Amino acid sequence: MAKDLFSVLRGIGLDDKESQLYLSGLHLGSAPASEYAKASGLNRITSYNTLEGMVRKGHFTMVKKMRAKWYAPVAPEYLALEARKHVDTLEKTVPELRSLRKAKERKPSVRFFEGWEGVRHVYEDTLTSKTEIINFANSAVVRRFWPNYDLEYVAERVKHGIRLRGIAPDDEAGRRVHGEDRASLREIRLVSGKDFDFRNEINVYEDKVAICSFGSPKDMFAVIIESKEVAETQRQIFEMAWRFAGRKGT
Repeated sequence: MAKDLFSVLRGIGLDDKESQLYLSGLHLGSAPASEYAKASGLNRITSYNTLEGMVRKGHFTMVKKMRAKWYAPVAPEYLALEARKHVDTLEKTVPELRSLRKAKERKPSVRFFEGWEGVRHVYEDTLTSKTEIINFANSAVVRRFWPNYDLEYVAERVKHGIRLRGIAPDDEAGRRVHGEDRASLREIRLVSGKDFDFRNEINVYEDKVAICSFGSPKDMFAVIIESKEVAETQRQIFEMAWRFAGRKGT
């Protein structure tokens, strides 16, 4: 667990020494630099200099007692709040940052993800979309591997205000999910499950095409193709299928 906490702290911007001192501080409470040096295994000068830096960053507080400085870490909730602020700020500036990229530098990219965690990562990426998501999906398959799919993914998509249009097999799961369309910012058209029993899922959003292949837990993988041309072609294929599904009336 300590190693996991260490990794989390580094993930929000603390370096190795800062992470070690912060974790030590949660056990020590208010203490002089010498106590932090003993608890963290860092030398006294390094501990003092690092603690002073963390005070300036707002990660530690400092009070003077007699002739010494005593340090104490801020509450973990404060670190979480600061991390969320950085994420929110970054998300707001993403469109501007993207606009700074030269058109010739926007080369197509392909990212490959293995296993269930990789597939989950691809779903999380769709939640960054500023456009609607269109997809071909099997309503039953994803929920077989992800029992809390509706609570953890669909609810989050709705929270972000991302609409979805999808084409799915006309089976028991498809009809049940279709019946919840309005509350889920979703419109699904059902097609013959006998003729179109999708095993993979394809999501198209912004300039991305995400393909999730479920298969068995061992063989599960996902791919994100980022290309304006590929995404546009997939949209046209979807629109053609969407009209067909509408005419069929299934």
